Amino acid sequence: MFQGCLLVTFSAMFTNIVSTVMIYHCDTIPLWMTWFVTTVYFMLTPLMGLVYFLYSISVIYSEDPARKKIIGFGLIPGILYSLFILMNPFTKNIFDINMAQGYVRGSLIEVTYIVFYAYCAASIVTVLANRKRIERKIYRILSTFPVLAVLVIIVQQIFPDIILSGSAATCAMLIIYLHLQNRQISMDYLTNVPNRQELLNMLSLMLNRHPETQFTLVVVSLREFRQINNVCGQRIGDEFLKAVCEFLCSIVEGVNVYRFTGDEFAVLFTEESDDVIEGYITEVQRRMKQNWCVESYQFNLSAVIGIIRHQAKDDTLEHMINAIEYAVNQAKSGKCGQVCYCDEEMLRKLRRRQQIKQILKEKLRDESFEMYYQPIYSVHSGTFRYAESLMRMNDTPIGPVYPSEFIPIAEETGMIIDITYVVLDKVCAFINRLKSEHIPIDAVHVNFPAVQFSQPGLAGRVMDIIEKNGTPPSAVKIEFTESTLAEKPQAVTDFAAEMKKFGIEMGLDDFGTGYSNFAMVINIPFGTIKLDKSLVGAMIGSKNSALGVKNIVRTFKELGMKVVAEGVETEEQKRMVEEIHVDQIQGFYYAKPMSEDEAEAFLRKNSRSVK
Repeated sequence: MFQGCLLVTFSAMFTNIVSTVMIYHCDTIPLWMTWFVTTVYFMLTPLMGLVYFLYSISVIYSEDPARKKIIGFGLIPGILYSLFILMNPFTKNIFDINMAQGYVRGSLIEVTYIVFYAYCAASIVTVLANRKRIERKIYRILSTFPVLAVLVIIVQQIFPDIILSGSAATCAMLIIYLHLQNRQISMDYLTNVPNRQELLNMLSLMLNRHPETQFTLVVVSLREFRQINNVCGQRIGDEFLKAVCEFLCSIVEGVNVYRFTGDEFAVLFTEESDDVIEGYITEVQRRMKQNWCVESYQFNLSAVIGIIRHQAKDDTLEHMINAIEYAVNQAKSGKCGQVCYCDEEMLRKLRRRQQIKQILKEKLRDESFEMYYQPIYSVHSGTFRYAESLMRMNDTPIGPVYPSEFIPIAEETGMIIDITYVVLDKVCAFINRLKSEHIPIDAVHVNFPAVQFSQPGLAGRVMDIIEKNGTPPSAVKIEFTESTLAEKPQAVTDFAAEMKKFGIEMGLDDFGTGYSNFAMVINIPFGTIKLDKSLVGAMIGSKNSALGVKNIVRTFKELGMKVVAEGVETEEQKRMVEEIHVDQIQGFYYAKPMSEDEAEAFLRKNSRSVK
């Protein structure tokens, strides 16, 4: 459409000048030639408004199914006007050229202005009506051209003796301006290759108009590129990026290279064979093993590559981008080497991840997570006065989804933060339910993820939930893992001190997984330390391990903390943890995680000593 605008504008300008020259020399130039060129000119000049209208529609409604209908209706006045011009040699309504009088304006010449004004007005109205769905830069371009063009033609109408070449030239300049602005929007200023938005536009065009066409998308992602900026500065870093981009463009002539993100480049193969694509990737890997030199700096740049091939007709743009980003992330994680091809198995995993994300969003919106509770056995009293809360998603459209699968996704998306607040609210309601049934419960454990401690006002939010439910604060025990303590020691320390003021004890989960040390632990007011099941398992058959764990337990108890052994499943494990004098035992040996109703019935039945 843009090229159409350019062609019509310059053709109108050219025919206008040629027509004027011919009219002034009609005595020497064949009359039929003058008629022909002038007719073409009168057809093209008003239709500049039409092609610009069509360009505006193509930009604004690029993904709208109604685009074709709008264009179809928009063409009708232009077609009728063209027929009107083609009839002019017989009707002389627009103009006449004869040897006696030369050029003579017709009685209906105003139609040419009306058509032009109508299309310009339609463009302006369309742009204004859709201003909220158009990017600001594009909006300025689309709204500027028709207004200026109308002003030019008004001047022409007021001063008919001025030939229209000036108007055409003005329109041509505006088209060039449009091209330059469009280039700024679609091109990356640093590398001078198309940017991510242009890639998305191209992929969308191919998927919508030619879904049956196969193509391959490759993303080359530079590793740890920030170090170059940190060491050399951004200017040198930019030069390295330009060097990499120039190399990617030079491997195969005519290949489509895009700036995908800051340190990532996308390469789109539309017609190249598999051998060419494989050779391209091999050449990239070979070059990345060599040093890159910019001015006096020399670095070895490493890169990973993600690849996806469009084959299914029902692929969507969102699916393609998610798939290629997933492939790049898999390559970065080292799970599939430096080159990761997004095959059917990976696409299946990706679709499942997307499904789980959607399920998490829906359950978070409805607060419909299922809560399970695992009772904790107190060794000295022989009772179950504690329990750990566990979130489950058993009832979903894709069947049961286990925590090992949905918790990492919730953490990656940040949904885990709001999920934790919902869990805390449900735990408070469960505690109230037990107390209303006169079932003794000292505390229910709630696990907080590391990211929770980066939230401002965390302590206030926690207390608001507890107070809203009217739950005794001491009945809630907040625990977190060793990795959280290692990652955010100060935030955890401050939060623990704040919670202690309200009588809420903190618990350290999974102690023994290697993330923390005694110095770190003893500086935080913990009420409970949970020994990871790996420590419990290590004691079996190893006197040294058993002795080491026993000393750990004694140290914590002397510091006033209660010690819980988790993951106890056998009689032998139960005997071993009792011998090292833990306070509580959690595991399948005594109770598995159970639903609220099951947990209530279990706690009611075992409210007295079960020794």
